[in-house]
Amino acid sequence: MTTLCAELTFTAVAVPKTWLLLPLLLVMYGAGVLVIREAVVRVGGGWPSLVLLGVAYQLAEDGLGLQALTSPRMYGAADWGMRAFGVNLTYWESQIGVHVVLSVLVPIGLTNLLFPAQRDRPYLSNKGLAGTVVLAIVGVLGLRAFISALMDPGYRTPWGWTAVFFALIALCWVIALVVLPHRRARRVRPARSVPRPGVVGFVSLYLTMAFLTTLLPLGLGSHLLLGDLMSPPQRLFVAAMTAVPFGLLVLRWRAAADWSDRHRIWLIGGILVSHTAFMMYGSVSAVCVGAATLAVEVYLLTVLTRYVQRHPAEHRDGHHPGRLGAR
Repeated sequence: MTTLCAELTFTAVAVPKTWLLLPLLLVMYGAGVLVIREAVVRVGGGWPSLVLLGVAYQLAEDGLGLQALTSPRMYGAADWGMRAFGVNLTYWESQIGVHVVLSVLVPIGLTNLLFPAQRDRPYLSNKGLAGTVVLAIVGVLGLRAFISALMDPGYRTPWGWTAVFFALIALCWVIALVVLPHRRARRVRPARSVPRPGVVGFVSLYLTMAFLTTLLPLGLGSHLLLGDLMSPPQRLFVAAMTAVPFGLLVLRWRAAADWSDRHRIWLIGGILVSHTAFMMYGSVSAVCVGAATLAVEVYLLTVLTRYVQRHPAEHRDGHHPGRLGAR
């Protein structure tokens, strides 16, 4: 699910050769996010812990594996916006948003809808978890050996930044698994009423596209939609002011009494559809592949909606209020 949401409905739209990397992507994405999910469930954490570990995951992938956070050549990311102190800041902010949402929250949310009885339960035994940790490490090393080494041969992240990335990753894990689970969650003031599911879907679609087009060139090519309208620091600020209020709005919606699984599906659907549509700019093949991908996404989300409606008792929110199955 993670590989599909994060890469195969995104990068593979414009670069179909991405499918050739499927074994590596399954190991890197699947094992990495499964470790995150297992760790959070075992300590009784919730969505804030997932968000922090999503940031740690992004640092491991882009900072240690791909080395794209500091490389002046990888993906041309240094030309997308602001680069300072040897770090591609615009790329970094964009990938925090993409990986926290598309690599971690959306796949886990979809899996919870498919298997509601397992929302607050570990999937793996202790041996299974240990093996998955090893696979996740192998995945990061694979990115360094098979993608970074081929696309940016000879580049090595400066030792100082490597140490910073390791320190930030460790800090995220400590806060997510030790501090947050033992703190009393602040109660979010719920919205009086949640809009219709279609409105939730439109808002998520629009704000996802706004975030992506503010920071990234369309289709990851060379054309920045807002490149001439804002300076690089302004784009960093505007993107943050798009993502943060969106997250706070979703928290208010989720706390409302009439929030439902249909709302969840439309919320996720808007994010996925926008994510795919962003990659369709630039070539006829990308438009065709993207259109087919969008059709499959909408069909599968419709099937999921029908499945949830046929099994309403299994999807009622009756879980611990701080955990993954809670509203």
